[in-house]
Amino acid sequence: MTTTLERTDPAAATPVATERIGLAQTVRNTLTMARRGLLKIKHNPEQLFDVTFQPIIFTLMFTYIFGGAISGDVASYLPIIIPGILVQTVITTSIVTGTQLREDMDKGVFDRFRSLPIARIAPLSGALTADVVRYLIATTLTVVVGLVMGWRPGGGVAGVVAAGLLVMVCAFAISWIFALMGVLMSKASAVQGVSMLVLFPLTFMSNAFVPAETMPGWMQAFVNVNPVSHLVTAVRELANNGHAGVDVVWALVGAAVIVAVVAPITVRAYMRRA
Repeated sequence: MTTTLERTDPAAATPVATERIGLAQTVRNTLTMARRGLLKIKHNPEQLFDVTFQPIIFTLMFTYIFGGAISGDVASYLPIIIPGILVQTVITTSIVTGTQLREDMDKGVFDRFRSLPIARIAPLSGALTADVVRYLIATTLTVVVGLVMGWRPGGGVAGVVAAGLLVMVCAFAISWIFALMGVLMSKASAVQGVSMLVLFPLTFMSNAFVPAETMPGWMQAFVNVNPVSHLVTAVRELANNGHAGVDVVWALVGAAVIVAVVAPITVRAYMRRA
């Protein structure tokens, strides 16, 4: 894997040399840009409000509102709702990738990156890598809140860790979709609005919060093919039972397909814009 870097003569404003950057240099540039993303969080901690408050508020609210009606009591509902909240929270967090990317492009930050002797893909790949920290925070908080409320996962520590890693891998894959929106759309508000419009039906019309059997027949047909439902089921199997079923395979295959298809398109669109 190599990346083409064009150096520009300031006087002539035209490329005067072309340099090939190898994989090792591209990885180093990516990690440097990821560190930049983490420093932005350090200097603007309010960027973490969504991954710190949302897991707590959503877990408490959904558990105490729906717990008695669906499972009879809160304790019986926790094994159902915690994996659902975990998937919803982490996937929703991936929207930030597209909005922040669009904001950086609007502010001209990427024009400055273009003049630096770095791989042109590094600002994009670095931003996506830095967001993995956000996924980790959201995952940890959701699990901790569930444990405090009385959730006792049958899969043990290994099952919970495997479930968290699965959600983070899938969220990273989905973030490529929102990154593509950030490159193609003209405003950060448009990226966020369209992303939420897509995610809300996918998360709420799934088995994340209620069993699919309680829904109308036409909705069950959608829920059964909804990729979010497969991911939620996979997380429940890992966390509550400690074993990986076919839904785990489907979740990983889906993540791989998204990256294989969307990532090249995103990179190509980004290169044209950058």
